[in-house]
Amino acid sequence: MSFDPNITITVPRDWRAYSGVLSRRVFAFIIDYLLIGLLWVPAAIAVFFLGVITLGLGWMLYPILFFIVAGLYFGLSLAGLGQATPGMRAMGIALIRLDGAKIDFVTAVAHVALFWILNSVLTPFILLAGLFIERSRLVHDLLLGTAVMRTDPGFIG
Repeated sequence: MSFDPNITITVPRDWRAYSGVLSRRVFAFIIDYLLIGLLWVPAAIAVFFLGVITLGLGWMLYPILFFIVAGLYFGLSLAGLGQATPGMRAMGIALIRLDGAKIDFVTAVAHVALFWILNSVLTPFILLAGLFIERSRLVHDLLLGTAVMRTDPGFIG
C-alpha cells in the first residue's frame, strides 16, 4: 500500500448533495467561531508570557492574534482528511474542490480570508448569493472553485 498525495474525489452532480447546505453553513459558522474563541484564550495567555519574555515585543501580536488562531484553525482542519472543520462535521458538510483535488492549507486559508474580506464589503449579501447560485455556493466559493456538500448518508434517497 502506497501513499498518494494527489488524492482526487468524485464531485457529486446530484442536487441532493447540496440541498440544505446554506443553513448548515450558518450553524457550522457559529460552532466554529465559538471554538475559535475558546482557542483564543490560551493563545492570548501564551502571547502575554511571550510579551514578558521579549520585554513587550510579543504583545504586538494581540491585534492579529484572532486572525492567526482562526487561520490555523481553518487551514489545518479544512486541509485535513475530512476536509471539514469541527463545526462543519457536526453539521454534516465538507468543503470540496470542483476539480476533484484535495483542499490544501493555502486554499483553506484563502477561503476563510476571502470570506472575511467579502463579508466586510458585501454583508449580508454574501449569504444571499447562495440562494441564487447553483449548489448554494457563495462568492468566495466561486472565486476559488470550491463548493460545500453534505456528507451525511441521508441525502441519497
